[in-house]
Amino acid sequence: MTQPLSHPPQPRHQPDLAPTPLDHPLRYEMVNELHARPSPRLAAPCTAVYIAFKEPRDAANRDRSLDLAHLAELVTRHGAPAPPAGAGHYAAQLGRHELRWESHTEFVSYAGFTPGQPDRPFDPALAEVFPAHWQARAPGRRVAAAMVHLVPMPDDPAVIAPLLASWFAADGLVAVQVLDGAAVVATDFRIDSSGWMRFAVFAAPDTGPGRLGRIVQRLLELETYRAMSMLGLPRVRALNAAMNALETRLTALVERLGDEKGPAEPMLDELLSLSLRLESEATQHGFRFGATRAYEAIVHDRIASLRETRFEGRQTLTEFMVRRFQPAMRTVQSAERRLDAMVDRAARAGELLRTRVDVQRKGQNQALLERMDRRADLQLRLQHTVEGLSVVAISYYAVGLLGYAVYPLAEAAGIERGIVIAALTPLVILFVWLAMRRVRARLHDAAGSHAGHGDL
Repeated sequence: MTQPLSHPPQPRHQPDLAPTPLDHPLRYEMVNELHARPSPRLAAPCTAVYIAFKEPRDAANRDRSLDLAHLAELVTRHGAPAPPAGAGHYAAQLGRHELRWESHTEFVSYAGFTPGQPDRPFDPALAEVFPAHWQARAPGRRVAAAMVHLVPMPDDPAVIAPLLASWFAADGLVAVQVLDGAAVVATDFRIDSSGWMRFAVFAAPDTGPGRLGRIVQRLLELETYRAMSMLGLPRVRALNAAMNALETRLTALVERLGDEKGPAEPMLDELLSLSLRLESEATQHGFRFGATRAYEAIVHDRIASLRETRFEGRQTLTEFMVRRFQPAMRTVQSAERRLDAMVDRAARAGELLRTRVDVQRKGQNQALLERMDRRADLQLRLQHTVEGLSVVAISYYAVGLLGYAVYPLAEAAGIERGIVIAALTPLVILFVWLAMRRVRARLHDAAGSHAGHGDL
């Protein structure tokens, strides 16, 4: 009998630790980043406790080594290894708690997953993995704190309603089925007396641990990015008050542009000061505006990824966000557009004012040149007058001097004195005029020569 060929089992593929010369230097790093933050694998019942810390100011440029030191303080107490320097994510088993830590642009997040059915759902004691004294020493402050109660779906869905009534406020209650009936999710988006946002998840019997982990992770991300996006609202409220005052000044300046009689340069100085203030506001709030848009997009993405459907007539996550969350986002967007429009208006007004100042300066320069031309013409006429008088005066004295010289000769020749003077006068005048003209020509040539050397 012919025996079938036996093939040895293929070994599980292990990725290379370093790229080959054929690969881009970042190829492996980019691929590994896709798998760096896998969703937790959860089984009902269990409890998830989640905290996000953010520096109140300039969180994007914070000292991230302080975040790692705070994490190390927590994990080393349980005997887990400290995170490596520069780590962006970390996972460890702390006793019966599974810990996951991630560093984000503006915040760090801690998630602790504890298996088992608690005696009291949403009991603050369930957050024992994150002691209060340890939280108080965090580099930042809590921007999100959530507790997820994950239990199996009861056989009778009607049992869920009284549980939700005891855990959540009726006016803000959200209850939906997610991922095609894989679970029922409920929350009221309120902070309870212990400081926690509550989420309840009822898992269907056939929902696997991977899918349950993704549901819980999306809920936690939804809450975190909702909180982060809402940080723009208080900033915008303060900004609106400043913009009201700035817009009043800008409107008054624009109206004064129509007054062509008033000087433009003082208005240009005032507009420059106003533009600098507007640019400063735009610079200070630009990052928050951009972050708010990004966080809002993530919120909607997480809701869409849950593929929610209504549960027992309760409002959905989308309906809640449209009513409670979206108006805040529209307020932020409106403030951003308003600030951009004011910056543009100030820029356009500045261009108009600069044009007006240039025209006024050109007019002033033209008037100055005309006055200088008139003054030069007057000086030239005066110079010609003086030169004419000088010719007469010099000729007068020259004729007198020559008369004394030629009188004896004229008497010897029998010529009268008046005839001699009459004959000498035009000759002397012509000679003096030619001499002065020659002197003036030399002076002009010397001035031109000095000007030419100055240009070199």
